[in-house]
Amino acid sequence: MIIELPHVGESVTEGVIGKWLKSVGDRVERYDPLVEVVTDKVNMEMPSPATGTLTAILVEEGATIPMGAPIAEMDAEGAEPTPPTQTKSRVAAVAEPPSDRIGTLLKDVAPVGPTGSGGPISADKPAEPSGPRRARRRYSPAVLRLAEERNVDLDRIQGTGINGRVTLKDVRNFLETKPEPTPLTEPVTAPISTDDERVSLSPVRRMIAENMVRSASQIPQAWTLVEVDVTGLVARRRAVRDDFYQREGVNITYLPFIMKAVAESLKENPLLNSSWDDDAIIYKRRINIGIAAAGRDGLVVPVVHDADTLSVAGLARKIADLTDRARRGALTLDDVQGGTFTLNNTGA
Repeated sequence: MIIELPHVGESVTEGVIGKWLKSVGDRVERYDPLVEVVTDKVNMEMPSPATGTLTAILVEEGATIPMGAPIAEMDAEGAEPTPPTQTKSRVAAVAEPPSDRIGTLLKDVAPVGPTGSGGPISADKPAEPSGPRRARRRYSPAVLRLAEERNVDLDRIQGTGINGRVTLKDVRNFLETKPEPTPLTEPVTAPISTDDERVSLSPVRRMIAENMVRSASQIPQAWTLVEVDVTGLVARRRAVRDDFYQREGVNITYLPFIMKAVAESLKENPLLNSSWDDDAIIYKRRINIGIAAAGRDGLVVPVVHDADTLSVAGLARKIADLTDRARRGALTLDDVQGGTFTLNNTGA
């Protein structure tokens, strides 16, 4: 049977194979940890979907692949063996963009401007030079972005990914061995002195940085400010703080009070609890509020599901549990999925 990288949420389109926990030939029980996967949401240990023997590893450690792509093969007990032709076609499909990914790479169109303008490229545009056609190569958005930033000719790189696909690791290795001229606009990196230490980015931190840049460059930014007198809230928290800790075992902060107000506001204004989907607005039936929390490898956003059904005390307990597990790196996939609204936590 073919083992695929599972989909872990509508906003997560790809993951990085961090570390294989089993080797080819190992016997694996169902639900045994099989491989560590890193996404911009959470680090996870993917369990084996069946009991059997691992017969092939299709994706190397450090490779970035789309969700749903085949990553390994297993001789599972009670399962029909996978025909070799099917395996090859499934592996080759990794190079094709999955149909259910968020967003679509538009080809043969003009650049999209701030107003969303753009259209088919004029027919007057010179055609590509005639001659022997090379096999068409596909690259992930992250690979294309890095190549453009560092002025790298991707045709010069031998890909090590599935079907010869060029991965981010391939581009970085190429830059280390054969540095390309950098654009004049690129800032010059200052030399590291003996008093400093250079620490490489973890996959999670790199993904967070890339998503923040993408958010700032592709999503219109707007904000508004309303000042609120919370004198009564401060007095209320001060009055119940000690008793609450004795009864619940967690501190009562301002955050659960604010989250309760946000949840009730979203019930009254459902348009704020919605998302944009090309030609429609999707109203979310559930109110699942994400909160920023500092994890071991960077900022994560665990989700308080059905926040509108919880009391202030219930929210306080849930927030304390999520932030504690975020610090310990013990969040599960369910903890970071399904968010419909994000509440920033700026502290006291």
